[in-house]
Amino acid sequence: MLTPVLDPSLGRPLYEQLYLQLRRDIESGSLIAGEKLPSKRALSAHLKVSVVTVEGAYGQLLAEGYIRSEPKRGFFVSPLEIASPPAQQAPSVPVSEEAAAPVPEYDFATNAVDAVHFPFSTWAKLMRQVLTREDSGLLSAIEPQGVPALRAAIVQYLHDFRGITANPDQVVVGAGSEYLIGILFQLLGREGGYAVEDPGYLKVSRILAHQGALVCPIPLDDQGLRVDALRWSGARVVHVTPSHHYPLGTVMPVGRRRELLSWAAEIPERYIIEDDYDSEFRFSGRPIPALQSLDGGERVVYLNTFAKSLAPSLRIGYMVLPPHLAERYRRDFLFYSSTVPSFEQYTLSRFLEGGHFERHIARMRVEYRDRKAALAACVRDFGIPGTLSGADAGLHMLLRMENGLSEETLVRRAAEYGVAVYPLSDCCLTPPPPDAPPTLVMGYARLKVADMISAFRRLQRAWL
Repeated sequence: MLTPVLDPSLGRPLYEQLYLQLRRDIESGSLIAGEKLPSKRALSAHLKVSVVTVEGAYGQLLAEGYIRSEPKRGFFVSPLEIASPPAQQAPSVPVSEEAAAPVPEYDFATNAVDAVHFPFSTWAKLMRQVLTREDSGLLSAIEPQGVPALRAAIVQYLHDFRGITANPDQVVVGAGSEYLIGILFQLLGREGGYAVEDPGYLKVSRILAHQGALVCPIPLDDQGLRVDALRWSGARVVHVTPSHHYPLGTVMPVGRRRELLSWAAEIPERYIIEDDYDSEFRFSGRPIPALQSLDGGERVVYLNTFAKSLAPSLRIGYMVLPPHLAERYRRDFLFYSSTVPSFEQYTLSRFLEGGHFERHIARMRVEYRDRKAALAACVRDFGIPGTLSGADAGLHMLLRMENGLSEETLVRRAAEYGVAVYPLSDCCLTPPPPDAPPTLVMGYARLKVADMISAFRRLQRAWL
């Protein structure tokens, strides 16, 4: 069995030592493509280290493409591409429509929102106002952190609805969370690992790995991210979705939130990135205050966008930095120009200031609540052998199936009937446990009630 030499006395965490040695063995050919790696438990027992240490190393290798995971089989070494002179290629032939992948008629994706109810008339009216009143100012360079009016409107909204106290100088507006996470990585530095939830939003881990971060997958329990595993990982920064975990739907209770804040306070330069991606849509109970509102030690960076609340194509996100990080940003990063056009920023600021955003969210809560209820009714009325969970918030639910079919088979059969569904395993950095029930992530924001009924009529034929 593999026996990398790990030295606890070194300043480098054990999972990072293990990751570097395995990567070196893969690159040198000592571990060949297709070779099966030991299971996490077997390797941890052999090396006398925790399973979390092995998970961290395997997770980073997986994120960088050195290994691949196969559900219920384990980890395997991926083939490395060797650069060679480009061969002469035949002229490209356009792909025929028949050869292209069919577009599903019904799609339970989680990356879409309802576009029919977008307040187009109000938005157009505000755009005309901006054109009239801002005039030539729209053509001038804008502040790198974003238009002051928009940053002030965001601060007021966060104070009123998320319990966050901040000032506009702490806000940085950018073209979506992907861009802002890249900026954060530069601001916080590459030293130490960056922990991510596993399962979780894989795009975050891919962005961090591409930037050169050591990505540490952290398992979850019924209260959210496990802080004990986070400590074992040795990571310095953690990305979490405490208000509504993606994709499990877990809402982190206040006890676990305080435990996470205590972890951040133990060592200087530890930080929590709170991704509040769909906190506007909570359907039962009182609104959950943001984790940032509990932070007394300036350790939480609050991150959000208007992708779920308005439209993904708007491409406006923002982060609220702790005061000392905001000062560091203004000192070292103001050479970055604003990535969101001033026209859209001024329009959004008026949309927030005029109460239009609040009214839009209130309408959409009613609409999405009806769609959520329709999804539950379809599972029941069409006799789908499964259980729904995660219905208290957000725009998706989990469907745990109990008909003996694998996730792969469920997805394939649904596609044959023109319905797109998505497996939970696609959100995992490490292979799920062998006994994990096949589970689908069902986004319902895109589908009208009538379309949902039609989709489940097809799923009934596909799965039963």
